[in-house]
Amino acid sequence: MSPHVILNDGNVVIADTSNASDPSGTVEKQIQSSSVLHRSLHHQPLTVTGGQGSYLHLSDGRAILDATGGAAVACIGHGHPRIRAAVAEQMNTISYAHSLFYSTAASEELCRMLCTSTTLPARSGASTNGHIDGHGEGNGNGEERRDGEPQMTRAYIVSSGSEAMEAALKLARQYFLELPQPQRTRFIARRESYHGTTLGALGVGGHVGRREKFVPLLAGEGQVSHVSACNAYRGMHEGETKTEYGERLAEELDGEFQRVGGETVCAFIAEPVVGAALGCVPPVPGYFKAVERVCRKHGALLILDEVMSGMGRIGSLHAWQHPDIDVVPDIQTIGKALGGGYMPVAGVLVNKKVVDVLERGSGAFGHGQTYQGHPVACRAAAEVQKEIQEKNLVENVKTMGEILGRELTERLESCPYVGNVRGKGLFWGIEFVKDKSTKESFDPWDAIAMGVHEKGMEAPYNISLYPGTGTVDGKHGDHVLVAPAFDVTKEEITHIVDCTTRVIKDFFVGKCGMP
Repeated sequence: MSPHVILNDGNVVIADTSNASDPSGTVEKQIQSSSVLHRSLHHQPLTVTGGQGSYLHLSDGRAILDATGGAAVACIGHGHPRIRAAVAEQMNTISYAHSLFYSTAASEELCRMLCTSTTLPARSGASTNGHIDGHGEGNGNGEERRDGEPQMTRAYIVSSGSEAMEAALKLARQYFLELPQPQRTRFIARRESYHGTTLGALGVGGHVGRREKFVPLLAGEGQVSHVSACNAYRGMHEGETKTEYGERLAEELDGEFQRVGGETVCAFIAEPVVGAALGCVPPVPGYFKAVERVCRKHGALLILDEVMSGMGRIGSLHAWQHPDIDVVPDIQTIGKALGGGYMPVAGVLVNKKVVDVLERGSGAFGHGQTYQGHPVACRAAAEVQKEIQEKNLVENVKTMGEILGRELTERLESCPYVGNVRGKGLFWGIEFVKDKSTKESFDPWDAIAMGVHEKGMEAPYNISLYPGTGTVDGKHGDHVLVAPAFDVTKEEITHIVDCTTRVIKDFFVGKCGMP
């Protein structure tokens, strides 16, 4: 049974109507027999019995097309024999070694691969797999761009994106302690942003619905403040160009630095393409160049959260290598497509500028976790990245992504309840509106995003679309994500678009009587 609601799991925040949906009490009995603290205590989730390629097999016999790879995770599909074999081999070698005392070949290899992949992209604007040399000029860090050399020189491997962001925040603070500029204790992020679910990461996030229950525990106005997100669909003024819009947002950021005291800010934090919180919203060209200038003006670091949009998802291995982003971060978080779901793994990539300060100072990062650099997780992630590189899958993401975006837009632009289709690479969002002309959102109680997801899970569609809410202001607004595997074919794209279109149109026929 697909849950009609999930109570504030960080993606959808809507009300529970479970009692009316199960008059026989069958599901209640199933729930009582489970010892798992599921995301909802009122619904028993579907049971997955297996997976192969882009399909998940359920205990009721259905095969579901996983058109989003879970939460944009399963980048090379499910059940890949190469990854299974690599994980088994690593288990036979060493499955755990505490990083306080030991390193392993698996962690060394993965971190070396990741750092090596952070060379500058060519000025042609072509997509890069991380091995293309750039051309020299300043890198925005107050240093010369090191053409052909890795921009990020150390990697720190953890188990989740939230852990990665926690480490990034602490690393930024330690950098300024050792510079030394100990007065820097603040962070600036963007509204309608999400950077993780642990307290530090949730504290810098700006998503009202996800923060609401925990506000008394989160960093307050004295440590964190927020500026507008770069969301052209909802943020651009009438008659304003994209360039003007980007510059206006940069001016807003500069004003916030001045308001709180630029000398007190550690870093500005942003997702290159906003994922689940806004629904695959890309920046306008030039936006990140503009905000980078603001960060450098005030001496603050730039932290890019690429947990969802990075590692190939938008058509460049690192999102910052995409020509529409085109900045080099000081600290970068990565996750989801790093290990493709084969093991829990995420990481932090650190710019040479930051590493050099720590090397000249304490010589250590004052942070550690039991499972950091876990050898099995590192081996799985390394094998996933080898598969992506050897099969040239980032280029396939770019090519298939152009088709996916074009066909979704063409098929859905006439739907009166689809306000916007946006994205990059194989990372696309569809935003739903009650009124297309005014962009008015549906009432949260209508549960539109989850309703579309549930419709897709029914026969004959059998497709999973990732739902999200709070698109407008953290509470109002609905969207779904489409994020297929990197090796998706043209035929599979056509099927995904056909199925997604039918699900959305059929849902609104039933919900709103759409002709």
